[in-house]
Amino acid sequence: MSDKLRNYINGEWVASSAEIYLDVENPATGEVLAQVPMPDGKDMDQAAEAAQAAFDGWRRTPAGTRIQELFKLKRALDENFDAIAEIITIECGKTLAEARGEMIRAIENVEVACGIPRMMQGDVSEDIARGIDEMMIRQPVGVCGCIAPFNFPGMISFWFLPYAIACGNPFIVKPSEKVPLTMQKIFQLVDEHLDLPAGVLQMVHGGKESVDAMLDHPVIRAISFVGSTPVARYVYSRGTANGKRVQAQGGAKNPIIVLPDADMDMTVKIAADSAFGCAGQRCLAASVAVTVGDAGKTFTDAIAEAAASRVTGYGLDAGVQMGTVVDKNSAARIEGLIQKGADEGANVLVDGRNAQISGYENGSFVKPTVLSGVNPSGEIARTEIFGPVLSLIQVNTIEDAIAFVNGGQYGNMACLFTQSGYAARKFRYEAQAGNIGINIGVAAPMAYFPFSGWKDSFFGTLHGQSGHAVEFFTQTKVVVERWPKEWSRQF
Repeated sequence: MSDKLRNYINGEWVASSAEIYLDVENPATGEVLAQVPMPDGKDMDQAAEAAQAAFDGWRRTPAGTRIQELFKLKRALDENFDAIAEIITIECGKTLAEARGEMIRAIENVEVACGIPRMMQGDVSEDIARGIDEMMIRQPVGVCGCIAPFNFPGMISFWFLPYAIACGNPFIVKPSEKVPLTMQKIFQLVDEHLDLPAGVLQMVHGGKESVDAMLDHPVIRAISFVGSTPVARYVYSRGTANGKRVQAQGGAKNPIIVLPDADMDMTVKIAADSAFGCAGQRCLAASVAVTVGDAGKTFTDAIAEAAASRVTGYGLDAGVQMGTVVDKNSAARIEGLIQKGADEGANVLVDGRNAQISGYENGSFVKPTVLSGVNPSGEIARTEIFGPVLSLIQVNTIEDAIAFVNGGQYGNMACLFTQSGYAARKFRYEAQAGNIGINIGVAAPMAYFPFSGWKDSFFGTLHGQSGHAVEFFTQTKVVVERWPKEWSRQF
């Protein structure tokens, strides 16, 4: 019998109140790895109350003391780096190299958050009037929570977690029920290596019921979410209706634009890595390649060759360049959207459906797929596929390409490949997306920049990471004070 996962509440491993458990499967082999609880809201309520009890003591702990726990966390993550990366590959399906890259980004956020004593500094103005000073200080908002997605089980929680606790907030992580083992391992390290007060950092498993409990509980003051746009909209609406701060990262349909003057060899390699890396299951994956003018034929032939030659298999095996999608349901949905594109008139130039990998016949594999001649106004050109599928669209001018970018529902990322400084400046100024790449295929911000997003790719004002995270997890207080001389003489 597979292990039944437990919650981490009030500094202890606690059995869930759930009666229903779901199997956690290795998407490459179909092996059951563990069972994750699917409770009602009771588990989350228990964690929220423990966090609220810890809040006053944690907020009064000096910031310089709080970040000592982050130094311990970084050390623990570094020392267990390969073990965590292997768990990511086993439960999520990506290659080991991709899992390692994910953990590098997670650790970078811990490092940046160690600068909280400086990042939380306020402002002081003396003598705004005779004998009167004014200052702005930052204080923690209270209990905070994170609802994490399946595609980056190690990284995305760290867009929020280190900043929240460094700013003085207790924090509750709700990992995806599809990939709970990575965070289970990380919380084992938290339990073994950190000296946090009970209730400051907690983990609660579950599905929609746990999410709703987090959105509704009155002591939880701020929530961070990453996932699909429909769920992001739901989380934002319900959370803000309950008076909470919410930052909700939604879906994407990321276009890359290829101009005729682009370095085509470099462009094709980067585009293939962007579209097919992590099996296309990332919010910054290239999903549509818009070729301008003469770039069309050269890019089309080359990207088809790159897709067809990409080695797909189990992410732990040597030489594998692309792993599985997360489960069979995702594979079926992706294959259905490929057929939808064909039904709309697209040419399935490279067909990744019905993939069979020797030795892994029970795996959830979809190989790299390229659709050419895609209708710019069709469903396949506008729908988030979240799989290793690249749609090709041909236009005449850069203005046409930018119009396509700006006419889309999403605004997570847009990239341009060119050697023209004029075109690059025009694109970065006019393209309506929060993350812009110039000769970059995955415009992922470093931890000391916010992870941006526009339109239906983001709901809220302040994004994850860096200064935005500090602003999100603190509230400002303005103090105006006078100390008359005659009063001070009394002491």
